Amino acid sequence: MTSEPSTVDTPLKKLVGEKTAKALASHLDLHTAGDLVYHFPRRYDERGEHTDIRSLDVGEQVTVLAQVQRTAVRPMRQRRGNLLEVTVGDGSGGVLTLTFFGNQAWRERELRPGRWGLFAGKVTEFRGKRQLNGPEYQLLGDSTDGEAAASEEIEEFAGALIPVYPAAAAVPTWVIARCVRVVLDTFTPPEDPLPATVRAGRNLVGIGTALREIHRPSSKEELYRARRRLKWDEAFAVQLTLVQRKHRAASWPARPRPPKPGGLLDAFDARLPYELTPGQRDVGVEIAADLATPHPMHRLLQGEVGSGKTVVALRAMLQVVDAGGQAALLAPTEVLAAQHYRGMLDLLGPLATAGELGAADDATRVELVTGSLGAAARRRALTEVAEGRAGIVLGTHALLYEGVDFADLGLVVVDEQHRFGVEQRDALRSKADQPPHVLVMTATPIPRTVAMTVYGDLETSTLSQLPQGRSPIASHVVPAAEKPAFLDRAWRRVREEVAAGHQAYVVCPRIGEGPASEEEPPREDDNGRRPPLAVTEVAPLLAEGPLHGLRIGVLHGKLPADEKDAVMRSFADGQLDVLVATTVVEVGVDVPNATVMIVLDADRFGVSQLHQLRGRVGRGTAPGLCLLVTEAAEGSSARERLDAVASTTDGFKLAELDLEQRREGDVLGATQSGRRSHLRLLSLLRDTDLIRDARAEAITLVEEDPELDRHPALAASVAALVDEERAEYLEKG
Repeated sequence: MTSEPSTVDTPLKKLVGEKTAKALASHLDLHTAGDLVYHFPRRYDERGEHTDIRSLDVGEQVTVLAQVQRTAVRPMRQRRGNLLEVTVGDGSGGVLTLTFFGNQAWRERELRPGRWGLFAGKVTEFRGKRQLNGPEYQLLGDSTDGEAAASEEIEEFAGALIPVYPAAAAVPTWVIARCVRVVLDTFTPPEDPLPATVRAGRNLVGIGTALREIHRPSSKEELYRARRRLKWDEAFAVQLTLVQRKHRAASWPARPRPPKPGGLLDAFDARLPYELTPGQRDVGVEIAADLATPHPMHRLLQGEVGSGKTVVALRAMLQVVDAGGQAALLAPTEVLAAQHYRGMLDLLGPLATAGELGAADDATRVELVTGSLGAAARRRALTEVAEGRAGIVLGTHALLYEGVDFADLGLVVVDEQHRFGVEQRDALRSKADQPPHVLVMTATPIPRTVAMTVYGDLETSTLSQLPQGRSPIASHVVPAAEKPAFLDRAWRRVREEVAAGHQAYVVCPRIGEGPASEEEPPREDDNGRRPPLAVTEVAPLLAEGPLHGLRIGVLHGKLPADEKDAVMRSFADGQLDVLVATTVVEVGVDVPNATVMIVLDADRFGVSQLHQLRGRVGRGTAPGLCLLVTEAAEGSSARERLDAVASTTDGFKLAELDLEQRREGDVLGATQSGRRSHLRLLSLLRDTDLIRDARAEAITLVEEDPELDRHPALAASVAALVDEERAEYLEKG
């Protein structure tokens, strides 16, 4: 270990020793002094204030500040030796039992009533009591038992605010705090990357002060100022990245695709069997203007399930075809690609049958390109695409493969953007001579700050009205464990709907036997809960039990593509009464006759996912019903989440709730990139004003210095916080 000055690049082994550095690296991915000082506390405990033990969830890895209330030693029943039980409390009535196995008399002497400490472990439950088995702990000096907090071991906790770090079982929070103290004693902060004018104008403290105060706050006021500065750095880095991308994209050339009077689009509008909503017309005008410019459109089209995004996208595609180009729609699944294909053929009629008898004069061709096409059909489709006769091309990521060539790709429409990687998007875009126009569609409502932070380089259009004729959807929580009769009633309701000539979905979180996949959560639950219900197990039970005699089909992502399409077609044609499926039905599946959906183990789905799922019913004239079946206990966070979904169909309210319950890093690409998120403090929900201010400063700075050439320290800081991989993720959303 060294007492020489350290910088952000100094290896931790020089500062904290080889053994500790190895633990920090292997368990927390912390390698340098910079990594450690940017590993911020998750929260701060205050001596004399309580951690709310009653709010802890079973299965959670926690560190709690608590006081020993009593200890008890009793013999173990199953084996020789004693069990030490220590009851600790937080001062507000919440208690937790600590259990230690084996003969550990020294621990009983150490954990005397009155001692305060930090206790870390995984919350379990035994006979209705919450407990930590064999937790790690760090006792704090406590004047009540006459000991002074003077030892070096607990020096890092001498302040009023005790930092609690994101930790690992092998590296508890107090070890991290000790290492941070060692590093800060010799740490030379980097040059402040933030321009002095921005710092002064926004009243932000310097980077050195912020890094010291966030770890060892001298007061709550100084901690607030430190957190505000470090949040600003995160928001500013993201906004600079997005504003730069938008600035560069505005200078790219693209082929204008202006509207053509009397062309395909006008003919399509004339044959539409219904009127466009005012929202569809307004968004259509925005998109038409974008397509007519010599720079590529980058527009996000968001709208609730059933708001009519597909028709808006089809009208944009027809404008491009009228202008001599081709348009491609990328769908996340073959089921959805095939459904778009059938739907567009129905809407276009003779306008989609160029070269066939009875085709309209201006007709084009619509081609479906998926991985399951036979060799002959694939060759024919690829020829139509390559020679330009297919004006509209629909497909999955199969469109990205070698051998799919376009004559003149003018527009890329990406449906349900969050399901595609950036590399896939770029691969499709690279099939054009010049960057094509891009329209991104999502049915997941996006809170304003997420739109600003994740889609900040896209113009945004929103469809808020539902087309005429759409029916309301009622949602109810079915507490299966507390009231099994409610579940029986749910199955009777399915039979009633089928008897009335309607159809039903039953959604499960898991496919069945075999390894986990994206639509297949892990089978085993760390907290001892049973595995999630599976499609392949539930379907036969329903067929033999409550839905006996009904025509039941099964749909999930592991079925061969032709089988999936056949099942979906059978359901759409009314040849099946009930479809038991995974979330493969979440996006875009459109069967107007389906009126009821039962979601089993609903607590295992996210808020936005549940909202998407229930949008599959009520798509016709009959009202829709969504029943959320759960065994989650009343009052639990999972149950409250489901109650919130049942209480409103306002997707934007639910999107805010979803954001509250997700880590910011998930929103900003940490999970997708498989790396730690560098955005650790910024809350997209709570820091709206700060994000807005950071964007305003970013726009001003990029207009003056587009590539940040005059601000090299800032450019390096942005690159560290938002590396190129994450910058691309931000573009993708």
